[in-house]
Amino acid sequence: MSLAQLPRLLSCTALALACGWSASAVAADPAPTTPANVATTDASPRVFPVTPTRKPDGTRWRLGYLQGGDYGDYPIILSAIVRGMITLGWLEDLEIPDARITSSQDIWAFLATKAKSQYVEFVPDGYYSPGNFNAKLRPEVRDALTARLNDKRDLDMMIAMGTWAGQDLARAQITVPTIVASTSDPVAAGIIASTDDSGRDHVHAKVEPERYQRQVQLFHDIVPFKRLGIVYENSAEGRTFGGVDAVEQMATRLGFAIEACHAPFNNVTPAEAMQGAEACYAKVAAKADAVYLTVHRGVTSQSLGPIVDTLLKARLPSFSMLGSDEVRRGVLMSMAQADYSHVGLFHAEVMARIFHGAKPRELSQIWLSPAEIAINLKAAEIIGFDPPIDILLASDEVYDSVGDK
Repeated sequence: MSLAQLPRLLSCTALALACGWSASAVAADPAPTTPANVATTDASPRVFPVTPTRKPDGTRWRLGYLQGGDYGDYPIILSAIVRGMITLGWLEDLEIPDARITSSQDIWAFLATKAKSQYVEFVPDGYYSPGNFNAKLRPEVRDALTARLNDKRDLDMMIAMGTWAGQDLARAQITVPTIVASTSDPVAAGIIASTDDSGRDHVHAKVEPERYQRQVQLFHDIVPFKRLGIVYENSAEGRTFGGVDAVEQMATRLGFAIEACHAPFNNVTPAEAMQGAEACYAKVAAKADAVYLTVHRGVTSQSLGPIVDTLLKARLPSFSMLGSDEVRRGVLMSMAQADYSHVGLFHAEVMARIFHGAKPRELSQIWLSPAEIAINLKAAEIIGFDPPIDILLASDEVYDSVGDK
């Protein structure tokens, strides 16, 4: 059952509006996994198909990949994109390594050697990353990739995974079509000009208008907190990752206070980032009456367990910004999208249309996630929260254990 079917528990006239959806946005994109067809300035719009095709010279399209470092979502979304391409017929079916325990680099190496396709190829040396979010290596990798794209011109499309990658490829010096994925807010990060226009012909980035406002609104309607705890790095990038502007906007709108703690993730080791995140959640747990678990490089598969334990011991309701995988581990609730298949298909269809001649900038960037709830009943039991029957009926993913069980 979707949130659109949820009985009138919430404070607005319709749940879509309660979660921040405008009627025009919903009407404009009724099929969230399918980008709008391209309309030209001619009287008759041109429609770009998604069916498999080779390059005009009969050869295969060569794909490259850039990420800023290792982050749990990146291999998952890369795998989802590949599954979307399989769905559309661009690749033969294959069993991709488990993205939850396999790095993006290893998945790319697997695709470069194992993927079978008459239409596309994952170039073996087309994978780029400046270490693990190494700020010192970033310019060197960016410049080397830019030179290759402009001089060698042997890559036909780039997948830019994450904010760093999107920023480094959304530049005037580059013209190779670029698909930007897994960014918290590509507009705020300066990757694209707006939700309606990337600002550069070669760039396309998925945008979910008011995604985090909708999450906070839903959380507040279910658990009317007065003090919301959040953790983020106190930098422009950290605020973007953590959706801080959206949280501050909703705090003003709904009248709650923010209990913030700053945990660095740049220019520190992964271990230091995780330790900082764990310490910060312990601090906000002592002050807040609910916690919004933000996207942060210190929140990993290793650190999530201690963070969840802290929140459960404090008997605090929590909402995951990232999604239902964290709910499975013990966060109270989130929006459900465990397998990312809708996201992957969205990106795959955009790529297909570009291969058929569309400019990335011409294609709609707006994607509305399936409005579904994930809830952890064991976490609810531990913190003494009795979910309303409306929420249970509207939950598409229900978990009854905490941890990796």
